Amino acid sequence: MVLRVKTRVALVTGAGGGIGRATALALLDAGCRVACGYNGNREGAGSVARGQGAMAVKIDIASRASVRRAIAAIKKEFGGIDILVNNAALVQEKPFDAITDADWDRMLAVNLRGAFITAQESLPHMVARKWGRIVNITSIGGQWGGMRQVHYAAAKAGLINLTHSLARLYSPHGVTANAVSPGLVGTDMIARELKSRAGKRKAAQIPVGRIARPEEIAAGVAWLASDAAGYVTGQTLNINGGMLMS
Repeated sequence: MVLRVKTRVALVTGAGGGIGRATALALLDAGCRVACGYNGNREGAGSVARGQGAMAVKIDIASRASVRRAIAAIKKEFGGIDILVNNAALVQEKPFDAITDADWDRMLAVNLRGAFITAQESLPHMVARKWGRIVNITSIGGQWGGMRQVHYAAAKAGLINLTHSLARLYSPHGVTANAVSPGLVGTDMIARELKSRAGKRKAAQIPVGRIARPEEIAAGVAWLASDAAGYVTGQTLNINGGMLMS
């Protein structure tokens, strides 16, 4: 199946590595022009953006001013955003009783409010064109809860609900909103977790017998961003090797 996203402009946040990098490359392969958002990993985003039809853009999704500057830069280079992939996220492992108010606030500011801000600032162009795609990268933790990442799991659960709300509000305007929920993926973000006893036990229990490759998650995102998925909205696509079946 050919994914029809040619002439579309995509913003992928957290595109410097892992799922974000794989998604940016998948959308480029599908014919998109891609803005590779980064906050800390400028080199990683820049390496993706060296190809034709791509640009690296500094964006701190917890800051509305930063988001607005990034979108202005994307509009100047490519025009408005047609596809938004909210991938950038913060992760922190801590026992529940050690999570501070500051930890909690920072986690929700990045992992939930950040997606709210980027969606809100990107939507006017999509609505005006009567076509748009919002894909929020959530997590299996947002579906079954967290043990050492309670605040992370809570933010990701909120992101799933935000996805539902955006789908209800904007699908009538031609803008779909969906979530992709990975299980364990071979990225730097979860490398520490996979070294722990609990992480190793979790990985050993995956029905398909391995963790995911970032490209496998990116393939799901690219499909949701395409015309082929125009009748799919308000859904959570589980790509977890069978860790959670629903």
